[in-house]
This record gives sequence, structure tokens and C-alpha cells, in this order.
Amino acid sequence: MRIGELSKRTGVSPRSLRYYEEQGLLTSSRSDAGQRHFSDGAVQRVSLIRQLFDAGMSSRVIATVLPCVDVPGDLGVAEETFTAMMRERDRIDADIAHLIETRDALDVLIRANSRHRAELSAAREAVARSA
Repeated sequence: MRIGELSKRTGVSPRSLRYYEEQGLLTSSRSDAGQRHFSDGAVQRVSLIRQLFDAGMSSRVIATVLPCVDVPGDLGVAEETFTAMMRERDRIDADIAHLIETRDALDVLIRANSRHRAELSAAREAVARSA
């Protein structure tokens, strides 16, 4: 199928499909006129690529993981894939910890600002009463 048909069937833009191909995540053959042609299996491949992107993986990491799909019986590939996925999980855990720290710091600032606003409001009321 041509890139437009793959785009329609997957909901992924032709530009993204070309990017996937540039990154080595997706392959096509070329017609004599230079048009890309994808196999029917490309639909499932694009779906998997989207799932991996949605899981927060970069194209570099996805390129490391996909060989496990392409060569499922290769223990070396499976081990590399496992290592890459664990590294990504660790990265996500670190990101979550950082976000929690950032949220906690923001909570401190919000509490301080709330106290400051209350003090300003009380001072404004005192000035209004004395006037």
C-alpha cells in the first residue's frame, strides 16, 4: 500500500510515517517512480510504534526494542530489549520523583502565598475600618 493508504488505515500522518522510516522503525520498498510501498504488516507495526511512543519512549529506544518483535527467538535481542525497557522504566520513575518534588515545592509556595494574601486582606480591612 502507498503512504496515503497507510496513513488512513493507522491515523498517523504521512509526515510521521516518513519520520518512522528515517529512524529505521518502519521500512518500505520503492516503485520505479520512487513511491513508497508498505506491506500489509506495516499497519500493525505502526500501531506498535505508536504504543511505544505513547509509553514515553524515544525513537532511539524504540529502535532498540523493535528487533525483539522482528527476531522473537533471539535471546540476545530479547535481553537487549529487556535492558532497554527497564532503563526506560527507571527513567520514568525518576521523572515521576522529580515531578513530585516539584509539586511539593510548589505547594510550599502556594501556602506562603496564601498566608501573604490573607495578611494583605487583613491589612486592607484594617485600613478600611480606620477610614
